[in-house]
Amino acid sequence: MEWETDILGEDFQACTFDATGSDGVVRRATLVRHVSSAAVPGGSVRTGSNGAVLFLHGWSDYFFNVELARFWSRHGFIFYALDMHNHGRSLQPETPGGYVAHLDDYDAEIRKAIELIRAEQAQAPAGTHALTLMGHSTGGLIAALWVSRNPDDVQYLVLNSPWLEMHGSSLVRRAAQTMVGPIARLRPTAVLRLPERGFYYRSISRSAEGEWLVDDKIRPPMAFPVRAGWLRAVLAGHSKVARGLRIDIPVLVLTSSASANGMVWQEVMRRSDAVLDVNVIAVRAMALGRTVTLERVDGGLHDVFLSAAPVRADAYARLARWIRGFIEYEEPDRRPEGVQ
Repeated sequence: MEWETDILGEDFQACTFDATGSDGVVRRATLVRHVSSAAVPGGSVRTGSNGAVLFLHGWSDYFFNVELARFWSRHGFIFYALDMHNHGRSLQPETPGGYVAHLDDYDAEIRKAIELIRAEQAQAPAGTHALTLMGHSTGGLIAALWVSRNPDDVQYLVLNSPWLEMHGSSLVRRAAQTMVGPIARLRPTAVLRLPERGFYYRSISRSAEGEWLVDDKIRPPMAFPVRAGWLRAVLAGHSKVARGLRIDIPVLVLTSSASANGMVWQEVMRRSDAVLDVNVIAVRAMALGRTVTLERVDGGLHDVFLSAAPVRADAYARLARWIRGFIEYEEPDRRPEGVQ
């Protein structure tokens, strides 16, 4: 594996790799790591006192939030992010952006990314080898399903506005499955003609009305086209969540405290989730497992860590509190004196 300087600058490195799925298809993904506080002589990466974090982005997205990486590094973690196949750094001209036929098609690249992280941890000085998996939006759904299928590979799960259910209720999902299913079976890559809503992009991108530098070439303002097979895969994931995932590790779910829907821009979209129904997500979060913490962030955007500075400071404070309460407390060398 060759690590090269990443598009985010000298504090980040990236390596692109191929992973063969259970269907025999080879898919390309890119692992990014934050190295400014983790590099040691010889080019290896030392294990943080709290282990490592692997971040999974949302649909049509890629990893670009350097502030998030630096937060995790400051709190004793080695930070990694995976640009999954058909997204971001891993886009290929011959394949449709954002497309996946089954969410478990991501399994092989997630597995390989974790193996790479574990290999680096094994070569590092003493420290915890715990792994925290973090996912945003569709990446949150993928992360939750991964943990439910691979319960021994991850010790903690953090979900940032995970897409766990359709807007409204499970009735909407079932209706959508009825309509999309036949199309997806016959023409899985067929583009569904749905209204375009670029409100979330407008609220975050520096080229619109946000503060974040987003590369439009790998993260289109209107997102990738919605294809029938992809939507069927997401709806199938929602159905699994609704039945309960029985995750047995600590889970943190962060969402905005309010949603803003509609086909025209509203100023409230600058301080709410303009993508998901946060009330439905809050209910579905309770089906993830036995130990679930829900934090609702006032003024939060769809990605709470891209919200206005005071809002995301609140989100980071809530995340830090959870880290202290679960990860630092549970790791033996971080427990208060006298606690067994």
